[in-house]
Amino acid sequence: MSVQFDFDNIPPCRNRSSLKWDAADRFFGGKDLLPLWIADMDFPAAPGIVEQLHQRADTQWFGYGMLSPEYYQTVISWMEHRHNARIEREWVLFTPGVVPALHFAVQTVCKLGDEVLVPSPVYGPFYKAVESQGCTAVPCPLAHDGLRYSFDFEEMERRITPATKALMLCSPHNPVGRVWTADELAQTARFCIEHNLVAIVDEIHHDLVFKQHTFYLNAAPEIADRCIVCTAPSKTFNIAGIQAANTIIPGEKLRVAYRKTMARNHAFSANSFVEAAVVGAYGHSEAWLDALLPYLKGNIDLFCSVIDADFPALKVRAPEGTYLVWIDCRSLGKTNDELKAFFADRCGLALNAGGEYGLEGEGFARVNMACTRATVQECLNRLGRGCR
Repeated sequence: MSVQFDFDNIPPCRNRSSLKWDAADRFFGGKDLLPLWIADMDFPAAPGIVEQLHQRADTQWFGYGMLSPEYYQTVISWMEHRHNARIEREWVLFTPGVVPALHFAVQTVCKLGDEVLVPSPVYGPFYKAVESQGCTAVPCPLAHDGLRYSFDFEEMERRITPATKALMLCSPHNPVGRVWTADELAQTARFCIEHNLVAIVDEIHHDLVFKQHTFYLNAAPEIADRCIVCTAPSKTFNIAGIQAANTIIPGEKLRVAYRKTMARNHAFSANSFVEAAVVGAYGHSEAWLDALLPYLKGNIDLFCSVIDADFPALKVRAPEGTYLVWIDCRSLGKTNDELKAFFADRCGLALNAGGEYGLEGEGFARVNMACTRATVQECLNRLGRGCR
């Protein structure tokens, strides 16, 4: 008998110290906005996670701790079972989130003034992870045929210099929703090897896919010595506030250097609830995820079909992965700030304007579909009133 999960009937989202819900009006300058911006889900955490957290709280002990062998075995088993990826214990480094892991990666492979290639548009903290280290993020526009994105290797070739030390990838890609094929990923690996670059790969959304996803090292095992792959259960299971991620580095020399970077940042310690949350997620909540994915796909299909049918000024393509839909609003002729204000003031919606993801995102918007079906319908209703 299959376990049933109800994603339509959830507790109220406001007044629970949620940045997504309780700060939207302040950030967007509106009132009673429907927040579809930050990549949080509106759904409560899976019961398997909550149960493990309750058990941890019941110990009544929250001093300095350490992650157990069970923690690492749970991560390893999930990667093998869910991603056909065979990783070794020593490859896995706990980090307090994927964004800190990206910062550590840049600190490890770059020195002041170095450059990192960043296919764009891409998740905004990529740029900050590079620039906050005194380095230069070099945007490399993804090829775009009007709806579908792909890597532009000729442009990447033109933008590389002797100062370029790494290529930072998002797989699956936020915000454009591509799940890169194994061939595409292998081509990026060959590019890195040819130009002596380290591949820094953010796979935070790799469980949230609607087609076959390939773990980066499976696509390109030859790059193992020059590859840093950042993974986490945070987006998959809506536990970003726990601040738990697992960075996979098979190359010993690179891994030792990364550990030294973490030590300089005093970033070894996990909080008291990390192990319970991660074991609860990977070890006890797969059925919840298997029920969630078709629900998310239903939200996405509903949203995209209505946009295609009723909003000729907007263009959209259903994402292959993530729960984020990338809308082409360029025909509206608005700047990034104007677009953000249009959705907030005219439509009552808090959406991420595309300029947050680089110049190549100007004129686009990102909308979060990890919500109830009723919320998706309300978003469409507000869009309809605002656009009319």
